[in-house]
Amino acid sequence: MTPTNDLMANLMRLAEEHDIAALGVADTEALARHVPGLFDSLPRAFPRAVVLGLRLLDAVLDDIDDRPTPLYFHMYRQANFALDRAAFAAATLLQNNGYEALPVAASQIITRHPMKGHISHKLLGRAAGIGWIGRQNLLVHPMFGSRMRYASILTDAPLEPGKPIEQDCEACRQCIDACPVNAIHETHEEFDLDACYARLCMHSKIQGIGQHVCGVCVKACGGKGWRQRSST
Repeated sequence: MTPTNDLMANLMRLAEEHDIAALGVADTEALARHVPGLFDSLPRAFPRAVVLGLRLLDAVLDDIDDRPTPLYFHMYRQANFALDRAAFAAATLLQNNGYEALPVAASQIITRHPMKGHISHKLLGRAAGIGWIGRQNLLVHPMFGSRMRYASILTDAPLEPGKPIEQDCEACRQCIDACPVNAIHETHEEFDLDACYARLCMHSKIQGIGQHVCGVCVKACGGKGWRQRSST
């Protein structure tokens, strides 16, 4: 088997080839002890997760007002497709090096009530040290805010896991001001998922959208990269 350091270097090269802006490794066993049932929808447990983050396009997000645009919906689908391809390539790399690897789709809903995927990429991303959970209940990257999408690969490769970063949204409340249904409050624990989901259902009926997407709070949370771009 490939030494762990070389394996991580190969994963980083692969991520760069796929325009991945963030890569981290989460200790899933430690995470499962804090979040019971997190992996119940999967056939079995894996000790590690490789998390990949793709940066979204500012020009598309900037055109959003209080609802998604057809261009945002198209970017959303393309970002998911790009992430899924990157995750499959990373899983193939791990398998070719003698490890098991299970790629989990960037956006695949398995239940609607509540809205839930196979796993939580945001919780894995937090455990991997990629970002923190913001007021809008999304993973916030220090540089790019929530203008990201994620996919994960579960594996038994003994990769060195990251650690959650000690950071938060501080005084920023742009997502609170932007949300058209007041679903966002001071802490992510207060996030009103029912209000958010009702709004997503409305968006799914918009011509040219047809899916549960929004993008309003994603636009509002641009991180340092957005602030630097706005000040130039």
